[in-house]
Amino acid sequence: MRIAYMQRTSLIDYPGKISAIVFTQGCNFRCPYCHNPELVDPKLFTEPMKMKEVFDFFERRRGKLDACVITGGEPCLQKDLAQFMKEIKKKGFLVKLDTNGSKPDVVKTCLDKGLVDYIAMDIKAPLGKYNQVAGVDVDTKAIEKSIELIMASAPNYEFRTTVVKSLLTEDDIIEIGTIIRGARLYIIQKFVASKTLDDDYLTKETYSDEDLDRIKLRLTRTVKSCIVR
Repeated sequence: MRIAYMQRTSLIDYPGKISAIVFTQGCNFRCPYCHNPELVDPKLFTEPMKMKEVFDFFERRRGKLDACVITGGEPCLQKDLAQFMKEIKKKGFLVKLDTNGSKPDVVKTCLDKGLVDYIAMDIKAPLGKYNQVAGVDVDTKAIEKSIELIMASAPNYEFRTTVVKSLLTEDDIIEIGTIIRGARLYIIQKFVASKTLDDDYLTKETYSDEDLDRIKLRLTRTVKSCIVR
């Protein structure tokens, strides 16, 4: 595992639990609005943490933390992801995986082995606009497969989309809702220009709160629950 750094305490990243967040290096997407460029662009990579340091931290936090959140970058690119999850589970922690859904075989392995308790999958765009928004050629069949696996087998899950007005229209967001029809939770994340992979996106327009509330109302026709954050 190439772990760039950890956030040692979070009250919001695993719903209802106190967690620590592990940030992995490397991503196969190049979303221009990405707010973790240091985990995506190899030129910005730092020396990864030693695994002993990571495991020692979780050993010391037994009884003080509930969960480990694995995010990135894209964690499913890490060849030893399943083994890392297994070690964290052995220490008594819940495991949440954040993924872009591009590696359904990895998602399936984690689910089949009971290594993941919660999955949050980012859905970048309606399928026809995936390449444009993700910044690379995307196998959308893999995206669909991950959605299917998560909805059928994940113990708990959410889907989420960061909405940049110049990339996604209101109808695009509604179309995503049809792709995940019946999903238990869909989160619309308001784009906030603070740190981005592409500096041009520091000045991009975001949706207003009123816009997002209207979109949320429309999405309640296709998903069980929708929230804006």
